[in-house]
Amino acid sequence: MTERTASAGPLQRLSDAGVSIWLDDLSRKRIATGNLAELLAAKHVVGVTTNPSIFQAAIGSGEGYEEQLADLAERGVTVEEAVRMMTTADVRAAADILRPVYEATDGRDGRVSIEVDPRLAHRTRATAAEARQLAWLVDRPNVMIKIPATEAGLPAITEVIGQGISVNVTLIFSLERYRQVMDAYLAGLEKAGAAGLDLSAIHSVASFFVSRVDTEIDKRLTKLGTDEALALRGRAALANARLAYEAYEEVFAGERWLALAEAGATRQRPLWASTGVKDPAYKDTLYVDELVAPGTVNTMPEATLDATADHGDIQGDTVTGGYARARADLAAVERLGISYDEVVKQLEDEGVAKFEVAWQDLLDAVTTSLKGKGAEAE
Repeated sequence: MTERTASAGPLQRLSDAGVSIWLDDLSRKRIATGNLAELLAAKHVVGVTTNPSIFQAAIGSGEGYEEQLADLAERGVTVEEAVRMMTTADVRAAADILRPVYEATDGRDGRVSIEVDPRLAHRTRATAAEARQLAWLVDRPNVMIKIPATEAGLPAITEVIGQGISVNVTLIFSLERYRQVMDAYLAGLEKAGAAGLDLSAIHSVASFFVSRVDTEIDKRLTKLGTDEALALRGRAALANARLAYEAYEEVFAGERWLALAEAGATRQRPLWASTGVKDPAYKDTLYVDELVAPGTVNTMPEATLDATADHGDIQGDTVTGGYARARADLAAVERLGISYDEVVKQLEDEGVAKFEVAWQDLLDAVTTSLKGKGAEAE
């Protein structure tokens, strides 16, 4: 560790260790007040992720959206169009704020993600069509389109990457599915190369979810209640993520990747998502401190970002030396009768369902707002 790194704050040390810090939140208020720009300047934030739950919270509050809602009501647009007009406006504005980071990092960071309609998660062609539409609507080179890593999402990822659109693959819980995601990315790059596209302009991250794994497995361990079971709490999520990084190192050192790298392609970086700690018994920076590895992204809710800035314990790489322990921890969970495959399948299904509920809540809130604005205009 260099003298500069040792004396720097936790967020600086995290960045110096090769972790890109992205904010897992966006709202019009955050943009309009200058808060987002301030986080870039003061908190080492170099990217933004959004999801249906984040937009439901932001737009559902109504704050900052009144004028646009009035215009949309006057035009008599559908609620789906209204939602897309508001969400893409926010992403476009955030992308403009982050554009200097994008330019300075050759497109590696400075990214803002927006997700396809979660109701399309099990429809390949509709997901790809929506991804193209979102890329066109936002119309910024530093946008990333989020596509869920469902079975139907995998061929959509290949198709969209093959058309030169950068993708944030979301809702990854299992190691097997993560390998399929990396394969879909490589296949997309091969399609893009065959079409004569510039591979260096295509970027991707793979959002591997962390805390939800502990939430579910810890619940099952607590129910078992034995000393062995209780001792394993808080270890499965980190083990899962560390083995994902091992898979990343393997795939992006293979011959298939090296051929694409020769043509200018960039690695699909692992992104640690769901890094806010759910269990108050755990340190609130657990999924930051313990997932430090070069070439990764950690997207944090603001509370986790602030906690890391205040008391994060960043001690360099905490991933690559832990593969044997990670395998042992997951094997120990399996021996207790907790099925890894069952848990990750459940989490994927729940993840899609939660985003569908959030999206419907957002549609309902905007419907009410449009009706109210329409009544005011009369």
